[in-house]
Amino acid sequence: MAVFAQSAPCWVDVQLSDLEAGKRFYGGLFGWTFRAGDGMPFADAYSEGELVAALAAKRDGRMPTTWGVYFSTDDIRATVALVRKAGGQVITDPVRAGAAGVLAQAADPGGAVFGLWQAGERAGFEKRNRPAAFCWTEVHTRQPERVDAFYEEVFGFQGTDIQLAGPPGGTGAAEPFRIWSPAGTEPGEDTAVVGRAVLTDAFPAMLPSYFLSYFAVVDCDGTAEAAAHLGGRITAPPLDIPYGRMAVLQDDQGAAFAVLQPTEPLP
Repeated sequence: MAVFAQSAPCWVDVQLSDLEAGKRFYGGLFGWTFRAGDGMPFADAYSEGELVAALAAKRDGRMPTTWGVYFSTDDIRATVALVRKAGGQVITDPVRAGAAGVLAQAADPGGAVFGLWQAGERAGFEKRNRPAAFCWTEVHTRQPERVDAFYEEVFGFQGTDIQLAGPPGGTGAAEPFRIWSPAGTEPGEDTAVVGRAVLTDAFPAMLPSYFLSYFAVVDCDGTAEAAAHLGGRITAPPLDIPYGRMAVLQDDQGAAFAVLQPTEPLP
């Protein structure tokens, strides 16, 4: 069983109105195969036989159609207590997911929702940082100071501030960006597991804070084109960044995610 460092991202799932349509989209885009959840309204997704994510049918149509990310914890009740203490909101108190583990959902002070996972028989991803698998996540917020303090208190993250280049053409200012490394590591790009981006006034005021999760691909442009062909949308066209080439996409039901073709070739 994979072992995840305390507070590392360990799992992603997507809430969808139409589970079968989701299987067709992500099966076509990433080549995922699926295994039903023993009569439950979800399906585990596999890449090359390794667990990478889950697709779940929404229990309530009013729930958002969105990808969610979960962070590993050795003591979920203690982490939930820290969420409350640090000014966050607990949306779902810890609940057991059979023998797989225990989960909870929370929101940071800016409103971005995330999950917590205490492993039982399932630690999380079996495949990551490889093609068609999770490789990165970042929170987008309008309250960076409050949010930075929150995650650094709750998860023990150590932050490193960097400046990302603005939009192409040289007219945009550099964008402030923070990367977080787990406690006990040397903070920096080599150990970072999560990022924090700032939602500036350039974004619509009604856009809430959110987590954006990335999947690694071998061809960013081709994947973006494939997503559009499958009925999805390209919300941010392929763009070169210091870490490779990325695009932000939506599936055919509106769930947003990003793809990254890393600078270093994938195995």
